[in-house]
Amino acid sequence: MAKKKQRTNKKKQNPPINKKEEYVAYVEAKSPKPTYLKNCIWAFIVGGLICTLGQFIYNLYKGLGLDKMDASTATSITLVFLGAFFTGLGLYDRLGKVAGAGSIVPITGFSNSIVSPAMEFKREGYVFGVGAKMFNVAGPVLVYGFGSSVIVGLLHFIFSK
Repeated sequence: MAKKKQRTNKKKQNPPINKKEEYVAYVEAKSPKPTYLKNCIWAFIVGGLICTLGQFIYNLYKGLGLDKMDASTATSITLVFLGAFFTGLGLYDRLGKVAGAGSIVPITGFSNSIVSPAMEFKREGYVFGVGAKMFNVAGPVLVYGFGSSVIVGLLHFIFSK
């Protein structure tokens, strides 16, 4: 009797996989298929809308009497603020799930990459949480960006004479 109970309690299991090729085929069959075209279209639309918003803000500042350089600076500051603000509200992450790279590439994505880790580690304190973790994502981008700009500047200085 005990043997019958054991047999009926066993769940149906997948057969064991012995070969690497069988495993790869199994994983490919179970993995969801990405919709590349849909993802590209959403990235294009959302990225374009963010850039259009940036152009609108730039035109607004130019209309208020700022010169080209000041309007560009004020536009960048405004977009960084909006990216941080919408990240704080939890809206930018929802947008990122739909838009993908369309929300990451513009300057608002940089703002999101700094604010998100800061919010996540806030409970660990302002020094060891927010201060230490704020640049987890953006830090390497900044380091390599600054480093490559120094190298390009030095090469320009050396070879432009």
